[in-house]
Amino acid sequence: MVQWILWRPIEFSRRLLKVESCSITESESLIPLAWTSLTQKLRKAPGISLLGQRKRSSTMPEVETNERDSELFSPPSDVRGMTKLDRTAFKKTVTIPVLKVKKEIVNKLMRSLKRAALQRPGIKRVIEDPDDEESRLIMLDPYKMFTHDSFEKAELSILTQLNVKPQISKYNLELTYENFKSEEILKAVLPEGQDVTSGFSRVGHIAHLNLRDHQLPFKHLIGQVMIDKNPGITSVVNKINNIDNTYRNFQMEILSGEDNMMTKVRENNYTYEFDFSKVYWNPRLSTEHSRITEILKPGDVLFDVFAGVGPFAIPAAKKNCTVFANDLNPESHKWLLHNCKLNKVDQKVKVFNLDGKEFLQGPVKDELMQQLGLSKERKHSVHIVMNLPAKAIEFLSAFKSLLEGQPCSSELLPIVHCYSFSKDADPAEDVRQQAGAVLGISLEACSSVHLVRNVAPNKEMLCITFQIPAAVLYKNQTMNLENHEGPPLKRQRTDEAFSEEKTQIASNT
Repeated sequence: MVQWILWRPIEFSRRLLKVESCSITESESLIPLAWTSLTQKLRKAPGISLLGQRKRSSTMPEVETNERDSELFSPPSDVRGMTKLDRTAFKKTVTIPVLKVKKEIVNKLMRSLKRAALQRPGIKRVIEDPDDEESRLIMLDPYKMFTHDSFEKAELSILTQLNVKPQISKYNLELTYENFKSEEILKAVLPEGQDVTSGFSRVGHIAHLNLRDHQLPFKHLIGQVMIDKNPGITSVVNKINNIDNTYRNFQMEILSGEDNMMTKVRENNYTYEFDFSKVYWNPRLSTEHSRITEILKPGDVLFDVFAGVGPFAIPAAKKNCTVFANDLNPESHKWLLHNCKLNKVDQKVKVFNLDGKEFLQGPVKDELMQQLGLSKERKHSVHIVMNLPAKAIEFLSAFKSLLEGQPCSSELLPIVHCYSFSKDADPAEDVRQQAGAVLGISLEACSSVHLVRNVAPNKEMLCITFQIPAAVLYKNQTMNLENHEGPPLKRQRTDEAFSEEKTQIASNT
């Protein structure tokens, strides 16, 4: 049985290839005769779609590359196991089919040879013929073009009109380090069959990696490749411990580049400056910062309990919300103040440097007493953001019996957006139960859960949103908390929608 696998080109860096040697020979030497015979038979076979045909429908699975592509366009095999980067070791000569044409007809001809021409960024498809200055050589796809029979009828027609012989020759090119992507280099260097590091978090000029154990012997090479292949990256760091639950920063090791952790980032049209080694910043939360901002309306009040350097607080202030922002980390507090000035909202944000519980039971309590005591005609809402997924749910206990006096109407109760991690098979239900257990009340019917991102295999980051029930928030309430479900809050995510969103996020990480 013949198995035919479709091929997709892999993007190369946009560097021109260097010619090692060039020779024009008859096309019979380009591929074995048996292969030519096989392709001709397959063209006639029902249900088989060849790469050379315009219609590419096939029942065979499509994969990223095939074995032949790996052999031709991957780095040399002898770089396997390299731990100190040697760029000169990546030189490799490959043979590419070419078509010789007069230089004055190249532009006309290229429009008709899109299918047949080599489609690999970084490789010039038209080059000078070293043996004939009046001619040019058109690079052809080595997996489509074998002999003159590989041209389609329409292509042969235009060749005839322009008086071009459909004779395919071969051309020797030298691939160098500059012509390979970082993924291709690391796949060739790291142990065969092991995961390759290609993704990273970019924080200004810094690339942040989370290397696995089998990648550590290659860490400095990986760092240098990241700098070489990503314009603007001048420092590469690797996290060497988990996030500190107190200040939310982590120890890091510089793998390559400059020792400069002072950085500037742009997110959702706002600018943030900070020392990445001393504060928490996650570029993967950009969408979540924007989602919460969109929920807020001008005039709303926002309490940001774990504010970091301001990604929730500053956009909210720009939206003309009244913002109270807090962070225990002195460095985060310093850069929060700096970024409020940088984005010209320092007059709209009150900044605190307190423990989260002290912030809730101090400034938040005082402001809530004032806000909830206002006229019932008050139209703005009060929101409390608690973005400390590892521990935020524990801080919900600070809301129990926080306020005194008569409860306000249910529509004026503050809305909490609390973040958490879950490894449960049903993460949404798990987070509801965790939060409910701390508050001593069921949140099943009065909360919504939003899937933020997949953090690791079987670990999700979620945000549970609910209004704090008056029976929880106010002292001396005689209501039975175990049976009270709080004010109604329409669920924004059904279980089915949550499952679909989880699948989508997992596919994008």
